[in-house]
Amino acid sequence: MGSPFLGEFLGTLVKILLGDGIVAGVLLKRSKAEGAGWMAITSGWAFAVMAGIFTAMACGSKAAYLNPAVTLGFAVSSGNYSNLATNMAAQLLGAFIGAVLVWIHFGPHWKETPDPSLKLAVFCTAPAIRSAAWNLISEIIATLVLVFVVAAIFSKGVSASGPAEGLGPYLVASLVWVGLSLGGTTGYAINPARDLGPRIAHAVLPIAGKGGSDWTYAPIPVLGPLVGAGIAGLLIRWVRF
Repeated sequence: MGSPFLGEFLGTLVKILLGDGIVAGVLLKRSKAEGAGWMAITSGWAFAVMAGIFTAMACGSKAAYLNPAVTLGFAVSSGNYSNLATNMAAQLLGAFIGAVLVWIHFGPHWKETPDPSLKLAVFCTAPAIRSAAWNLISEIIATLVLVFVVAAIFSKGVSASGPAEGLGPYLVASLVWVGLSLGGTTGYAINPARDLGPRIAHAVLPIAGKGGSDWTYAPIPVLGPLVGAGIAGLLIRWVRF
């Protein structure tokens, strides 16, 4: 019954449900995790990615990209674009539904949280210092590192020296945890679906006391990761992992 589309959809859904879920737990009022901070958010996202990868693999997507930027990066590196559109569609839809489930799960906490910006932050990223050029550069660099290092983890040289394939989800989760290094500038979306799908959910859901969805910033966490992933794909082809 599994398929690559189903795997990418459900894997991304689980990743967003757990990832945005940790953000909601930290930011929304009267949550038991309120105020837990950046370390909790980054750690939660790392484990969310791991859970999403396992889900995607079990449901039919062996690649378990869960990210249009990663999908693009590996398409560029391999020259195979045949599944690019369908994977991206599955990921965007999964991210949207995952965000809807976060809204449902934290039902009464939205009304208890007066700050609209905190509610938006549950769904999507925003820069610490708003500067379009620098924010774009941050997303490009962070995503380039993500795609390039993921390729290194699964490269022939690494696989030949140990059980990298079986440990892959754990290793990728560890890489996402290193967002502690590069995530402080923009919240490291590094994933167009992760940002755009939940942002759309924020815009259409009847969230109590919500503000705007910050569409002026929205292109940056979409374009930056795609550019960074494209560059990473070219580097992977040049290095010949």
